[in-house]
Amino acid sequence: MRSDTHDDVSARTPQGGSAAPGGRRGALLPIAVFVALVVLLAIGLTLNPREVPSPLIGKPVPTFDLPPVKGRTLGLSSADLGRGEVSLVNVFASWCVACREEHPVLMELKAGGLVPIHGLNYKDPPDDAARWLAEWGDPYTRTGADLDGRVGIDWGVYGVPETFVIGPDGRIAYKHIGPITPAFVSDQLMPMIERLRATGKP
Repeated sequence: MRSDTHDDVSARTPQGGSAAPGGRRGALLPIAVFVALVVLLAIGLTLNPREVPSPLIGKPVPTFDLPPVKGRTLGLSSADLGRGEVSLVNVFASWCVACREEHPVLMELKAGGLVPIHGLNYKDPPDDAARWLAEWGDPYTRTGADLDGRVGIDWGVYGVPETFVIGPDGRIAYKHIGPITPAFVSDQLMPMIERLRATGKP
């Protein structure tokens, strides 16, 4: 004899019935996540990695005070920036391969007296930094040794090289990621510097 105490779920479910709504949602969720990831990836591929926005744009330079690179007499501090003149702060290191690409451009800027350039030497052994500047030339008016990288963190440095344009009011007007090139100097940098000198705005 069949016992009536057993709850036979299959006996209660109509044959050919549709799947529960929850099951449909569960099946669609992975598809939705995949589509969202594809869209985000597509957007990311359209962005220029050298134009990553910085939250420091338009703000005063972070407060810092660095000693000079070995063999130099002038260090670099926040008090040295602004003061009515436009300047550049270039983040560099002797171990940085891309820094060698842009170094001749920095030397040309110095030779032309186009704009003061200050160096922020990032996580570099003192002897290596001194040897780098002796071998490749020193384009910097002032050079601060950021031995532990703490100042670089305050500046939002992602890597080296990076170059910041500082307005006459001591605020960060622009951040360039990667090596600067002659084309960047002529097409973007110098027009920006002239605007800052004329209007105080980039």
